[in-house]
Parts: sequence; C-alpha cells; structure tokens
Amino acid sequence: MTPQAASPVSLGTRYATELSELVVPWKAAEASDPRLLMLNEPLAAELGLDADHLRGEEGVRLLTGTAVPEGATPVAQAYAGHQFGGYSPRLGDGRALLLGELPDGRDLHLKGSGRTPFARGGDGLAAVGPMLREYLISEAMHALGVPTTRSLAVVATGNTVYRETPLPGAVLARVAASHLRVGTFQFARSTGDDEVLRRLADHAIARHHPHAADAENPYLELYASVVRDQARLVARWMLLGFIHGVMNTDNTTISGETIDYGPCAFMDAFDPATVFSSIDTGGRYAYANQPPVLQWNLARFAETLVPLVAPDQDEAVRLLTEVLGTFPELYQRAWTAGMRDKLGLPADTPDAQANELIEDLSRLLNATRPDYTGFFRALGAAADGDTAPVREHVGVLAEDWLTRWRALGPARGSMDRVNPLYIPRNHLVEEALDAATAGDMGPFTELLVVVTDPYTERPGRERYSRPAPPDAAPHVTYCGT
Repeated sequence: MTPQAASPVSLGTRYATELSELVVPWKAAEASDPRLLMLNEPLAAELGLDADHLRGEEGVRLLTGTAVPEGATPVAQAYAGHQFGGYSPRLGDGRALLLGELPDGRDLHLKGSGRTPFARGGDGLAAVGPMLREYLISEAMHALGVPTTRSLAVVATGNTVYRETPLPGAVLARVAASHLRVGTFQFARSTGDDEVLRRLADHAIARHHPHAADAENPYLELYASVVRDQARLVARWMLLGFIHGVMNTDNTTISGETIDYGPCAFMDAFDPATVFSSIDTGGRYAYANQPPVLQWNLARFAETLVPLVAPDQDEAVRLLTEVLGTFPELYQRAWTAGMRDKLGLPADTPDAQANELIEDLSRLLNATRPDYTGFFRALGAAADGDTAPVREHVGVLAEDWLTRWRALGPARGSMDRVNPLYIPRNHLVEEALDAATAGDMGPFTELLVVVTDPYTERPGRERYSRPAPPDAAPHVTYCGT
C-alpha cells in the first residue's frame, strides 16, 4: 500500500491514536482491476471531497484502501458482541477497515477490503450485490429521515468472490459519525482494564454526546443519551416497516445510527412476525421484536459501564437499571408521535382520542394484512375524500375507523410528507442487484433515483410503488459473507 502525499483527501487518526488497544493497523487487499460502480456525488460534496479526484485512478485506489493519504493509519477495529443472543468475546472488523476520520469528524470506512486478524476463517471479501444493497438501502434510509451510515462509493475489485457460486468482488466505502458499537464497549470491558474503558467512554462522549461531559455523572448521562437516541431510532424503523434482520450488539451504535444492511428489508404485507434473514430461524429479530431486542442490547451496554458509573457496584447497577427502565416510554412516545404524523392528526387532537384511533388501526392492520407502505400512502387520498384506495387495501372493515378518523380533519399535505410512496421494494432490489451483478447498472440506478426521493410521485414509474406480485416467492436475505 503506497501512501499518496499529493492526495486532496485528508484523514485523521483520532480513534487509532486514542484507543490503540482496540485496533490493529492493517492493509487492504489488492484489487486486481478496480472499477468505480457508484459514487455518491452529493455526499462527496457534503464531505468536501473532490468527486473528479475520486473518479480518477488514485481516488479509486483510495476507495479500495490500496492507496491512502500520507499520515493516515488504516485499522481493523476490535469489538465483541451478542450474536442472536450468544456472546462472542472477539469479533471485530473481519473484512473491513477504518481508513480514518474525515475533516468533519466522520469516519471513512471500507467493507470487503480483505481478511484481517478478526476474519475468523472468512475470506474478508464482499460481492457486488451485497455492497450495492447497502448503498441502496442506506441512501434510501437517509432520504426517509432515518439516522444511518451513508454510502460514498462501491468499487468493483476485479477479484472473484466465492459463495454458492463465483461472484464479482466489490468494496463499499461508507461514512458514519463513528463505528463505535455496544460491542466495542463489551470488548473494552472484557480486557479488565478500566482505564481503557474510561478512555473509550470519554471518546464516545466527545464525539457523540458532548453535553454528557458537564453532567454530574458523565457516564450515566452517556448511557441515558444512547438509550434516548436508540429508542427514537427503532421507532423510526417500526413506523416505516423496516426490519434490520441482524440486531446483534455489535450492530447497535453509540451514535444512534443504523449500521450494517445485510439481511434487512422493508415489509410488504403487514405482519408483526415478519422475518427476512435466512439465519434468523427462531424469529429473534422479527419486526415486532425489534423494540424489546434493542432494550436487551442496551442492557448489555449498561453492564459495560458499571465500573464507571459508581464505585459501589450495586449503586451503579441501580442507577443504570433506572435509566434502562425509561426505554419503553421513550420508544412509545416516539412511535406514537410518528403515528400521529402518519395519520395527519391535528396537533390539538386529544391524546385519548388519538391513542384509541391508533390502537384500533393496529387491530385493523393485523386483521387485514395490507401492503404496509401502500396503505398509509392511500390514507392521504382518503383525507381528501377518496376512500377507494384504502378500501382496496383493507376492505369494508375500515368503514367505521375511516369515519372517525376523517371527522378529525387529517391533513393530506403533511401526511404525504411522512408516508413514502417509494421504498426499496424487495423484488425490485433483487431485480436491480441481479442485473448489476451481470454488468447492467441501469435498473439499480433507476431504482436509486426513486428511493432517494421517496415522497415525490413520478408518473410512469408506478411499478416502483407496487408490492411484489402475489405469485412471488417469499423474500429471503443473506448477510453476504
């Protein structure tokens, strides 16, 4: 790997320097024939990066990790984690590298850049399809207003990746506020070195929750801040019908961003038991289980902070448990506020009346199992008096509910600003990825256009708002490793 002194990209080494015990300096694998597939030019501009440079030979080499700016120190990050409830003490970036921090403080991180000491027998590589999936869905989530990691670029490496069949290889370059996870704290706690744990917590406070530094108990306030952010995050997922699919503690961020888009998908037909991941055979991460699972993950985070919160362990546990107990109310408050917005309820609608409507709607959705996204978009037309689209979704069972809801004067304009017309429909995602893997980026590019402007109706693109055909096979996703 050759440092490039003339590169216009500057990368800091804050994490690698401040927490050297939690990283391993490493080099990306060589790419035999790197070729840029996707570049997020609006994000590059936001980051102050020169898109023309990134499209050039040296820029593409940067995006594969094979050429980095002078002074940068790519590292593989160490972390532990509970995966499907079972604890793994040593996970880490098995196929990823943190290249460094961009000038605005965000991480530039690679996925699929080759084996690291944390690879645990894996090849450390990634295929074009899964990397484009993360690009597409993370950018759709951003457009939907969900805190998320962002995708900067996907580069085809020219290497072959062997899964069930040989596949073209790729590297994803993504950007995040940081890649600190609950699993990072679990690893630091497992070292038995409270000073390392304290420095990690101070680093997290400085980067993500600086107000906590002035609190009476900074580490307790750090925990409370993460609980609040994660409660709001999972509420956003639920309101959109998004299913993460692999909510392990190493995929729960300290920043409150959504991270890792492997076995994830959006619901078509409403069903609280929906699972898409091929490996989630027990339904641990089903749609309806996401809030309680996240609270469980936050309990694991609390366990790591015990030595920092109070000298007396029992007192620390009491304080942390008290904060953890606020999660259900925080989640319910965020979800209810979001549902009021989705229903276009006026601000002066009494809580009791709104809550009754929401509860009755939940029963209606359970009974009829409509297309989740399509139903809420159809409500916008119903607010203007055209109830036929809603009846197409839920039939006559909606009559009483529609009458009571419309009597409150819901506002279509506000509803259409929060109820998307376009989401990454699973059958369309697979269609686009299959084409891209075969060398045709056209379907992917067109799908990306609509899902990154999800509230604007586009005449002639009605297929992008429709659910999968009735005869479509059940959708299954895979982690891509």
